Amino acid sequence: MTIEQAVRDILITIGEDPERDGLKRTPERVARMYEELTAGYHIDPLELVNEAIFEVDYNEMVIVKDIDFFSVCEHHLLPIFGKAHVAYIPKGKVIGLSKIPRIVEMYARRLQVQERMTQQIVNFIQELLHPYGAAVVVEAQHMCTTMRGVKKANAKMVTSALSGIFKSDPKTRSEFMTLLGVRG
Repeated sequence: MTIEQAVRDILITIGEDPERDGLKRTPERVARMYEELTAGYHIDPLELVNEAIFEVDYNEMVIVKDIDFFSVCEHHLLPIFGKAHVAYIPKGKVIGLSKIPRIVEMYARRLQVQERMTQQIVNFIQELLHPYGAAVVVEAQHMCTTMRGVKKANAKMVTSALSGIFKSDPKTRSEFMTLLGVRG
């Protein structure tokens, strides 16, 4: 069964007519939308990085903050949207600035749970650069909490994943949180 046929079946099941003017092309549009929203499954992570790793004598914290992302909750197929904050402490290698938002986008463009996405990003940075450590904080709103169920419009979920020195050294972790604007 195709996505288009499945959407037609859903429309019929909820009591709609998939042949009426406003719905005639809806199955096709929804199929294209899912192709876009799940594009992260079809991205080769190494091609994404595209050799944008550079030897640099720098070993202080690098942070890319406020990376907007959109994802889809794998439990309800509803949107998740928010911001990701990614940090690492280089050990002789840095990555091109634009690549960090692209990494976030790659993992966001899959059916997700926020906890897994957060861990996938930190693991990829760690495996790619072998830094002293990496850290990711993700803040997001989940439409499955806003539109249905408990219906709490302002509830945000915050997740973090840490590796290396961010996990083992409270001072490094504290510096990261301070730079993000989080006070302990």
